[in-house]
Amino acid sequence: MKRAIILSGGLDSTTLLYDLVKRFGNKDIEAFSFNYGSKHNKIELAKAKLTCKKLGVKQKEFSLVEIFDNFKSSLLAHKDSKKIPEGHYENKNMKSTVVPFRNGILLSIAAGLAESLKIKEVYYGAHGGDHAIYPDCRENFLSAINEAVKRGTYTKTVIKAPYLKMNKISILKKGLKLNVDYSLTHTCYNPNKKGESCGKCGSCRERLEAFALNYKADPLYYYN
Repeated sequence: MKRAIILSGGLDSTTLLYDLVKRFGNKDIEAFSFNYGSKHNKIELAKAKLTCKKLGVKQKEFSLVEIFDNFKSSLLAHKDSKKIPEGHYENKNMKSTVVPFRNGILLSIAAGLAESLKIKEVYYGAHGGDHAIYPDCRENFLSAINEAVKRGTYTKTVIKAPYLKMNKISILKKGLKLNVDYSLTHTCYNPNKKGESCGKCGSCRERLEAFALNYKADPLYYYN
């Protein structure tokens, strides 16, 4: 059975890809990666490409920059975007990083691709830590998007988020057992021109906390 994954190049989706490859092999898995114009998209996508090459997984990359140029979020790189806030991932100021209905849009496209490619399952790496500020990373959203896909396609493709009740700490623990190459991931919302991580944005702090609580050193370099 064919399966697809939305692969950003971040820690969660990369761990999930390794997980799927271990469970099902790499021949019938396809990665969908999207450039939606975030400040860190190009770095993430480059890492995602390297991971797919390493694992022998087919990848399709799509550009949605023109669409997302009309959205308001500090995560996006367009001229009207505000500065990325610093602080813990669950702080209220991190809500400015929400890209409106991002997962809903990406999953809808993935569902259409899945129907065309006769793919029965689409995976994405939403996790428990996302719930606080991202409404499209919650169980009620997953249930609703699955109902919409079921009603709107002939293939009855299922959207799956197996890490939805896990936090970053437990996902990293799983990934370490899977020997995930975390040097080929990117998490930072505010990288410098060299692509190095800031260590201060909410996403960096959550990642660093996960490595610390797993008693492992993060292979990435932080410029702060």
